[in-house]
Amino acid sequence: MSEAPNTQQRPAPASTPPSFVGKWWTYQAERFPLFQHGPLILMFSASAVCYSRLLRGEDTLPGILALGVAFATCLIFFLQLRIADEFKDFDEDSRFRPYRAVPRGLVTLSELGVVFILGAVLQLLLSLWLSPKMIPLLLLPWIYLAAMSKEFFARQWLKGRPIIYMVSHMFIMPLIDLYATACDWRIEDGHAPSGLYWFLLASFTNGMVIEIGRKIRAPADEEVGVETYSSLWGRGAAIMTWLSMMAATAVLAGIAAWLAGIAWILPAPVAVLLLSIRAGRRFLRSQAPGSGRMIETMSGVWTLVLYLFLGVVPMLWIWWSAS
Repeated sequence: MSEAPNTQQRPAPASTPPSFVGKWWTYQAERFPLFQHGPLILMFSASAVCYSRLLRGEDTLPGILALGVAFATCLIFFLQLRIADEFKDFDEDSRFRPYRAVPRGLVTLSELGVVFILGAVLQLLLSLWLSPKMIPLLLLPWIYLAAMSKEFFARQWLKGRPIIYMVSHMFIMPLIDLYATACDWRIEDGHAPSGLYWFLLASFTNGMVIEIGRKIRAPADEEVGVETYSSLWGRGAAIMTWLSMMAATAVLAGIAAWLAGIAWILPAPVAVLLLSIRAGRRFLRSQAPGSGRMIETMSGVWTLVLYLFLGVVPMLWIWWSAS
């Protein structure tokens, strides 16, 4: 569940109300930047479809329909996660972060609720277009997201236990990834290929890399009422946990790659891991405002490279070799 970093420029009050298109363009730029999230979600979904094919021993590229449905549905899933956060955090945002889009009145919760429902309808139609067999795989993340939106009916208990809170929310990641992989195996074979769970586990730990990385900030960037891992654990412990999750993801991805016969891709994520260690050391030596951006940036680079090389690049290489 992502939040906009506190380093973003806070918008000045508008002298005139924005147009309908203008306000939604502003909302996405502040709260769900498509040009930032889009490439990551594209690699996330394409990797899932390609990895499933690699694990099944296929040497042909996936169809455009499977790739398109996986990407569009995953993109909507992550938008729905953002909207669920807007509802869940409205009271805290109104108190501590009134500059955000909903508290300052750029968009309303009811409008976001309509967007959420329209997104779910589109997901349903896309799943039916690909195959009605996809519906059970769509229901799983829907149900989990509904429980997350209610904080599993234990909001105060979870809030007092940030690690459990993070882990409980990250289980949505392998469920979304399971749907994306099913755009291949559910249609072709009807059952998940053996060993797929290693890929899903890598998706789970990678979710924590992103979650921790976006909540590590320089002391000058910490905000009252905003819980970050750098404030809860201290900067050193937060960086070590972030790197540990990245290393765990590398191990799980390595097993997944070995099972699919593509272990040769491992130098790419290992290189990014080494660069991330360097970035973590630089962050700990710096007190400059905004220095936490390098950690969030490396989380994005890591994710992009991980999914690019765990599915897309080897699928293209094997297809090219077979041609």
